[in-house]
Amino acid sequence: MARRIPPLNSLKAFEAAARYLSFTKASEELFVTQAAVSHQIKTLEDFLGVKLFKRRNRNLLLTEEGQSYFYDIKDVFASLSDATDKVLERGAKGSITVSLQPSFAIQWLVPKLAKFNDLEPDIDVRIKAVDANDGSLTDDVDVAIYYGKGKWNDLRVDKLYQEYLIPVCSPMLLNSEKPIKSVFDLNNQTLLHDTSRKSWKNFFKENNIDSTRYNQGPIFSHSSMVLQAAVYGQGIALANNILAKPELETKRLVVPFSEKLMSKNSYYLVSSEKNADFGKISAFRKWILEEAMIDNQQM
Repeated sequence: MARRIPPLNSLKAFEAAARYLSFTKASEELFVTQAAVSHQIKTLEDFLGVKLFKRRNRNLLLTEEGQSYFYDIKDVFASLSDATDKVLERGAKGSITVSLQPSFAIQWLVPKLAKFNDLEPDIDVRIKAVDANDGSLTDDVDVAIYYGKGKWNDLRVDKLYQEYLIPVCSPMLLNSEKPIKSVFDLNNQTLLHDTSRKSWKNFFKENNIDSTRYNQGPIFSHSSMVLQAAVYGQGIALANNILAKPELETKRLVVPFSEKLMSKNSYYLVSSEKNADFGKISAFRKWILEEAMIDNQQM
């Protein structure tokens, strides 16, 4: 004997509306119009042959039949949700695409990926380098690392680091013909820039250095190029504290003085709100947030 089961969309609409006692909130959760929710509930009422809702003083209430039906099906939906979560977690195998700027990939993520591979050997990470983020995730991207102020709508956003900028140079420059003892010695040095050229200007202003030389020096399209130029003794770079960490730890770069520049921007981990807690995406997010926490504790 075939089971008599009403349309799933009608059940979903009823369960959400009964839980909120609101067609409007149910429509927002289901990403449909209020009229669509009303239509689905009417379909369910016709199928069952009873009224499920009533109105009293403009308030939406469940009828006696509606209360009984909601009590019986709500656990079914909870079980269905739990079962789906388990399948998604088991379905973590496969690949995950991560979108981020090239410099952050080269300096931070790529050196750490072996840890993730050991932890999750069934998940292959695909790196997609992009020069900028527009606040939206394309269908081919599961997770992204954005650089900015953290204001992106409809995304799960987690701050990885508070960025600040520090001067860095090759050790060979410290005792060169033009030694570096303080920030005022910057007037005698070659300054290395990324394409914005704003960082050195702000650094000079913050430290009361009266000079227009902040606008002079070679320009590179990516921060990793600026760092490599500094490693080879071509000048002083104003570097992101995170991106410069590998070179500072190996002493290929040094910090000639303590002055730094706090940034209004930072790096953020972003993903679709609806997918952030499932399967391979959840596994990657958990790992990368733990790595960032470890780095923050060491700073």
